[in-house]
Amino acid sequence: MKNKLGKQTLLFRQKPRIIGAYSIVGEKEGKGPMAQWFDTILDDDTYGEKTWEKSESKMLKQSLLIALQKSGKNKEDIDTVLSGDLINQLMSSSFMARDLALPFIGLYGACSTMAESLVLGSVLVDGGYAQNILAGASSHYCTAERQFRNPLEHGNQRPPSAQWTATASGAMVVSAKDKGDSVVAMGQEAKEIYVTHATIGKIIDTGIKDVNQMGAAMAPAAVDTIMRHFSDTGKKPDDYDIILTGDLGLIGKEIAVDLLKGANMDVTSVYDDCGAMLFDKNQDTHSGGSGCGCSAAIFAGYVYKQMRTGKIKNALLLSTGALLSTISPQQGESIPGIAHAVAVTTEGGGN
Repeated sequence: MKNKLGKQTLLFRQKPRIIGAYSIVGEKEGKGPMAQWFDTILDDDTYGEKTWEKSESKMLKQSLLIALQKSGKNKEDIDTVLSGDLINQLMSSSFMARDLALPFIGLYGACSTMAESLVLGSVLVDGGYAQNILAGASSHYCTAERQFRNPLEHGNQRPPSAQWTATASGAMVVSAKDKGDSVVAMGQEAKEIYVTHATIGKIIDTGIKDVNQMGAAMAPAAVDTIMRHFSDTGKKPDDYDIILTGDLGLIGKEIAVDLLKGANMDVTSVYDDCGAMLFDKNQDTHSGGSGCGCSAAIFAGYVYKQMRTGKIKNALLLSTGALLSTISPQQGESIPGIAHAVAVTTEGGGN
């Protein structure tokens, strides 16, 4: 297959571009070490809404609309919106899409959804099925706690291995290559960002059932996708300035590094994790951040801006997801993990 490398990696010959991005985070995230990279920091996590769920949907909608504005495109230019979240039946994304009144595909990959939306958006653009795609994802600490664990009013104690679901959203505009377009988001000197490859992950389940060990449950899937990406493409870790997983957190990141070293792959000089980056040790988030919005906000904030200014030239971005539900633990099921990878570059969109 001319656009397939190995078993799981897609080659994008038309080099879809990421031409606009925007990130919104909550108050706690805005006090963390990544604060300078986010576009909007809320001073109230309700965002002026009556419920947490409506707040999250508003965050996602605003991220998508402002990413669109920064790309220089209009709503009429968008072929499809690809988005997902953690709330039952994709509530945040579905009601956002109702308000935008644009063609919409809702995605659920748990916390892997941001990379999933970028993968599928790039496929549509590279295949000539779309000119411009809006891709996004969101999460909210209070909505996730209410759905997957216990409402905040219960005051439950969290074990040290638990992660803190990010109140955050991020969005990007994926567009067909067009030399007539100008880079408007960060000035004429800004670098173009091209999507060159995507490695679609497979579910890896090591039998972990503890919902407070999400990083450990997802780390093997992240490792499998990273190794498959390098096997399929022939690339090496030092071909990238950064390899960034979604939300393994502090424990999952350490496990991933150890597993890769055990497979004779040392990524320590270029590897980090969004969940480990989002908070510092004084913020009492235990093992770090998680949630769809964790990688979405850091991709659309930190990575996008660093690439636009040329500080990062080549990046391998993975969002990681734990595919449990509110029902699966009641069935005695373990926690399946998944990770999808997207390779992006500023170097002329080359392979």
